[in-house]
Amino acid sequence: MTSPAADARQWLEGAGFIVRDERLWRAALTHGSTGEATQYQRLEFLGDRVLGLAIAAQLYNAGDSPEGELAQRLNALVSRQSCAAHARMLGVPAHVRLGKQARDDGAADSDNVLGDVMEALLGANFLEAGFDPTAALIRTIWADALGGSTGRAKHPKSALQEWAAGNRRRPPEYAVVEASGPDHARRFTVRVSVANVGAVEATAGSKQEAETAAARAFMERFG
Repeated sequence: MTSPAADARQWLEGAGFIVRDERLWRAALTHGSTGEATQYQRLEFLGDRVLGLAIAAQLYNAGDSPEGELAQRLNALVSRQSCAAHARMLGVPAHVRLGKQARDDGAADSDNVLGDVMEALLGANFLEAGFDPTAALIRTIWADALGGSTGRAKHPKSALQEWAAGNRRRPPEYAVVEASGPDHARRFTVRVSVANVGAVEATAGSKQEAETAAARAFMERFG
């Protein structure tokens, strides 16, 4: 079977991916806004699981950290923001296939889109080469993050929960104040409040990220 366009193939192979099936890699780079029948969603679903297992295995084998610390690091390392950051590092924005309106709206630099495409690429590589080569590729791409401080600090929501308990306050409550924007660039505004203390709002590209940002801002203001 023929390969993707020459520039895309050269880029993919230069990044360490195994490229054989044109339709597979085209799908991994294709956003729903193109209107094409085959898009990246199924590959993203697969790649998300491959990434999670590869990172979990690496963290487990790297030491004897307790389960809570492993889970905290795993969540940070495989987050949408982390996937999007690694997609930018690899140069994904220049190769993701978008409809004109989505591209004009800035989807090529959207954390949502880039995170999804990063996972789709890993899913495609898993189908082409299997788990072990894909896990090795993930360890290479994520090397700096794995060796750095990503996920080592206490998560802002956990810190706020502990702060509230330590100060004999009711647990923090989170509420979505607003959700707006097209599917590929959704924005969520979340308010976190602690009774008899105060409330803070924050906006991000997902509900989870907005909750995290709100908890961080709350601690900066009241903690």
